[in-house]
Amino acid sequence: MSRYLSFKRLAILFFGLFAVAVTATLAFQRYWVEPGERCEAEGGWWDLEGRTCAQPIYIPDITGRPAGVSRAEASNAQNRKLLSLERQAREQGQQ
Repeated sequence: MSRYLSFKRLAILFFGLFAVAVTATLAFQRYWVEPGERCEAEGGWWDLEGRTCAQPIYIPDITGRPAGVSRAEASNAQNRKLLSLERQAREQGQQ
């Protein structure tokens, strides 16, 4: 048994495992971590599960409200508009 685990063989085994570990760490960094860091540096959102870089969507572009207007303010403005339309419809119905 002492011939099988000689110092030379143990050294080769250790350095071989060390090289595999270093290679695995570098591959993980290169192909798993760096794409996420690049995506976030460009202002995107990195989806780790799907490994995709997505462009964030500006909420006012979806909702149509002006930039800088809060959700509550926009809701109150829409409610005032609806109330005025209901008043106009009521007045037209009474005539």
